[in-house]
Amino acid sequence: MKITVVGATGLIGAQVVELLSAAGHDVKAASRSSGVDAVSGDGVGAAFEGADVVVDVLNSPTLEPGPALEFFTASATTLLAAAKKADVRHYVVLSIVGVGSIEADGYLHGKHLQEQLVADSGVPYTIVRATQFHEFTEGIAGSLVVDGQVHAPDALIQPVAAAEVAGVVAGVATEAPHNAVLNFGGPEKMSFADLARAVFAAQGKDLPVVVDPQATYFGVPVQQNSLVTDDGAELGTTRLAEWLDR
Repeated sequence: MKITVVGATGLIGAQVVELLSAAGHDVKAASRSSGVDAVSGDGVGAAFEGADVVVDVLNSPTLEPGPALEFFTASATTLLAAAKKADVRHYVVLSIVGVGSIEADGYLHGKHLQEQLVADSGVPYTIVRATQFHEFTEGIAGSLVVDGQVHAPDALIQPVAAAEVAGVVAGVATEAPHNAVLNFGGPEKMSFADLARAVFAAQGKDLPVVVDPQATYFGVPVQQNSLVTDDGAELGTTRLAEWLDR
């Protein structure tokens, strides 16, 4: 199977390329460093030529609301047009659990618009939504610190290992299109407060933690279950404590 991975040098993309190549597929790794620009369209047509499947694991280079939203909508528009022209049989995109229910501008809204563009494109597709990566938990915990105290949102979070997400994305890429959203999360749901305690304990820090109803997730208000999977979602196996120990 010929598979083009867009965003092939990123945290997920590099692992997806490795997994698919090891499984014997003909994989083309597309990224800006290889001359493929998903926004301008430079190199996209050549990267998609002959591809049976396109895997889109691009991430915005910025979290700034305006530029992030513009990046996701512009890149999706460009890539989907090229996929349609190349008669791609399956378009796989990685997204985030909760983007359909969280009211937010910027990054998360951009991801939701990206999903809508994929679903409405006419190209057979699968959207894989994943929860927040273990690899990002230090940044998440750090963002909650105000004047030496952790202000945690009153909500749950469900961290998952990026390697397990890459495995799911690679697996989906070899399947028939689902034309639907698939949800994948970590093996345990925990409060933001407990996540912060675990991260800072692993760093040897003992910071006071308070649950603050006004606290946000990178500026976005979240409800109790905004960022976790519903019943029936596929779950990973690596717990946060295990990952932090490593």
